[in-house]
Amino acid sequence: MESACTPACDADCFRKTIASEGYFGMYRGSAVNIVLITPEKAIKLTANDFFRYHLASDDGVIPLTRATLAGGLAGLFQIVVTTPMELLKIQMQDSGRLAAADRAAGREVKKITALGLTKTLLRERGIFGLYKGVGATGVRDITFSMVYFPLMACINDQGPRKSDGSGEAVFYWSLIAGLVSGMTSAFMVTPFDVVKTRLQADGEKKFKGIMDCVNRTLKEEGIQAFFKGGLCRIMVLAPLFGIAQMFYFLGVGEKILGIERTKSV
Repeated sequence: MESACTPACDADCFRKTIASEGYFGMYRGSAVNIVLITPEKAIKLTANDFFRYHLASDDGVIPLTRATLAGGLAGLFQIVVTTPMELLKIQMQDSGRLAAADRAAGREVKKITALGLTKTLLRERGIFGLYKGVGATGVRDITFSMVYFPLMACINDQGPRKSDGSGEAVFYWSLIAGLVSGMTSAFMVTPFDVVKTRLQADGEKKFKGIMDCVNRTLKEEGIQAFFKGGLCRIMVLAPLFGIAQMFYFLGVGEKILGIERTKSV
């Protein structure tokens, strides 16, 4: 049996989306990402640095267990932004699929926007309506950060240093460290992402919770279902974190804001 996360399956999804929704169907839900991805990454990176600083020993060394804890806490903080971002993005993408089916059947297609969807969720369920699937999102993001940040720091520490005496890695090594760490972490948490996506797309209509989703998916589709979209996640998250980490270490934000950087300990 062909694995559910093969390149062929991802390519088939790509072709079918283009055929039914057009090229711009690939970008459905992107507005939500554009608006919320910056604060989400800012919270994640800043929280990790904050907790690493406070969990380090007096000489600035942080053991692996504490580095993992710092990463997990950073992942916990980021779900404040991640959960509504992912929920809106997934439901916008799902609405595109349903609209394509209605159009093909000759039915009237109602246009759905991220703002309209947000208003509907707030009106029907209140602020907590935007946090549907928060438990599954937390499991995914906390686990991701517990793997990503210690691995990133470990790889980054092994690379060549800048010649200015700062002790920081050269920019291309930070990029490589982010790429490798992002790729590894993304693949490892793919099963959690599959569960989270199914809960947020179908939610209470189909699944009663995380364990119900896990058990029914395993029973109906087998273990390979938990790795659906794994290749796509790697293709997105590896460069995303590589670039974000590189810019973070370069101090681009500080330069734009005119803030003087202090040398790392």
